[in-house]
Amino acid sequence: MNKPSIPKGTRDFSPVEMSKRNYIFNTIKSVYELYGFKQIETPAMETLQTLLGKYGEEGDKLLFKVLNSGDYLNKIDRAELEEANALRLSTKICEKGLRYDLTVPFARFVVMHREELQMPFKRYQIQPVWRADRPQKGRYREFYQCDADIVGSDSLLNEVELMQIIDTVFSRFGIRVQIKINNRKLLTGIAEYIGEADKIVDITVAIDKLDKIGLDQVNAELAANGLSEEAIAKLQPIILLSGTTEEKLQKMAELLSASEMGMKGIEETRFIFNVLEQAGLKNELQLDLTLARGLNYYTGAIFEVKALDVQIGSITGGGRYDNLTGIFGMPGLSGVGISFGADRIYDVLNTLDLYPQDTTTGTRLLFVNFGEAETAYCMPVAAEARRRGIATEIYPDKVKMKKQMAYANANAIPFVAMAGEDEINKGIFALKDMNTGEQLQLTAEEMLTHLLKTY
Repeated sequence: MNKPSIPKGTRDFSPVEMSKRNYIFNTIKSVYELYGFKQIETPAMETLQTLLGKYGEEGDKLLFKVLNSGDYLNKIDRAELEEANALRLSTKICEKGLRYDLTVPFARFVVMHREELQMPFKRYQIQPVWRADRPQKGRYREFYQCDADIVGSDSLLNEVELMQIIDTVFSRFGIRVQIKINNRKLLTGIAEYIGEADKIVDITVAIDKLDKIGLDQVNAELAANGLSEEAIAKLQPIILLSGTTEEKLQKMAELLSASEMGMKGIEETRFIFNVLEQAGLKNELQLDLTLARGLNYYTGAIFEVKALDVQIGSITGGGRYDNLTGIFGMPGLSGVGISFGADRIYDVLNTLDLYPQDTTTGTRLLFVNFGEAETAYCMPVAAEARRRGIATEIYPDKVKMKKQMAYANANAIPFVAMAGEDEINKGIFALKDMNTGEQLQLTAEEMLTHLLKTY
């Protein structure tokens, strides 16, 4: 018989893994709510009309499409079937697709519910997304995104607030991070300064790889994309700029003085850094002029977060966009958002062993099953334990003690309560601490008080 399997790029999560994942989601959720963000959910499926054309040609190819129900070939003529043009056929037999990210569904949500929403609208969303990508280490076809966005406000205080959220979340996790900030307007100014304004995308795609491929390779890529030697030479001092944030901004202000867009970027960046300095973040902020992210999408500040103690890609990112809902015919609504990479955060917490002890604890107390009369004696005490918030089980079958103890060990249950004939006659329980082996004779009330103290 063939063993069952799951689709490539998807995963099962065991109870231990789920408790760790819930710790991540609950921490992020509680910080979002601390800052006044409200949760929404959108369907796993959207109409293809909503999804297609929003992620570029490459993104369209990675959409999982859902076949229409019923006899979906009924309306397709024989000639089209024989032609076997997969793309054209799929538009006729599929009207829905699995969501590729949470941003496009959010834009659709805002346009559909515009009349009911109070602006600015602060929403967060923690749900899975699907991409028909080639699975590899750290890249899955089904994964979770944890997004927060503020739409309907141009204020840079929103950017400041999102950086505070990032700082608070990683402080709670105990992960030391560096928060990198840049601005799309600054990058546009740089492209204008070196005389290659129309090559903004090529320039930023190349310099974004500086960490990965090094300066020589970046310069080779720029030359291959048709940048002149003079332009590449002018770019070098900018790429290699060091010093404090203020020193960098002053130098950039000298270089970009002729670029209105560049100067606006400097002004915005200076404001964000100044306010955050007063806010007193625990983690390091850095102005990184090579940070680009998905450039076509962002229009203002852009952010990325790197873990300092683990070699891993970006674990959070985001930025300001000026036309989120324009794709659905409602132009001019500005927004700014961030997304935590839950899977990468999971790996970092595992690598650094930063999960709190109580993350993975489930049942605290197990009652041994000696038979019907004994179980009847334990039942009301188990109910009272649960009322007091102690996770409790009664072993369901009357089997050998060894098997019941093995169950407690396998499930890391720290306390086992036993009540045989002797204990019932005395109105007590024998409580065994599975970690130390110590055994106490206690009344029901004493036992529950003792357990609550050990939490």
